[in-house]
Amino acid sequence: MGASGPRKSAARAPKVKAQSGQARLRRSVVLVGMMGSGKTAVGRALAQRLGVPFLDSDHAIEEAAHATIAEIFARDGEPFFRNRETEVIARLLAGPPAIVSTGGGAYMAERNRTAISEKGVALWLDADLDLLWDRVRHKDTRPLLRTPDPRGTLAGLYERRVPVYRLADLSVKTEPGFSIEETASRALAVLATRPDILETT
Repeated sequence: MGASGPRKSAARAPKVKAQSGQARLRRSVVLVGMMGSGKTAVGRALAQRLGVPFLDSDHAIEEAAHATIAEIFARDGEPFFRNRETEVIARLLAGPPAIVSTGGGAYMAERNRTAISEKGVALWLDADLDLLWDRVRHKDTRPLLRTPDPRGTLAGLYERRVPVYRLADLSVKTEPGFSIEETASRALAVLATRPDILETT
């Protein structure tokens, strides 16, 4: 798994212009990381530039349940949600190569990490706690942050999850002030170091 595989730094990765027709995605890339790290926005940009589908596991769960993530948490509880999440991720990975965005807690489950490793590759969007808080503090769509101390809750999640995110095969550092396209370019550069994932011409 990712713990024994090489970790590529975006800063050291070669620059690559990977546009549709110039690069071929051989395996699905699954974006993992904290809420607010930019998985959906960066994932959409990556998919567009590579000419492959963009799939969002949270959106797929909401479609299947005809309810929002927050409603599912409130109605059915987190264990129910996590089971549905695992089913959806497995289904998304069974299709053609794509860019797949996952919820912040998805990679915490060993069964999901195994499925991602077998069918694709995990790419961690690594964002600092202050940046994450700045991005999520004004949103009310995060059920795990509906606590008396949301920043403290976020910090606790961050401390528990980052060691697991570090198991990802690849990582990209997201920085304050970076645009979505700049982060996507960094991600493409990292993916280009793995010809088994991204074949460039």
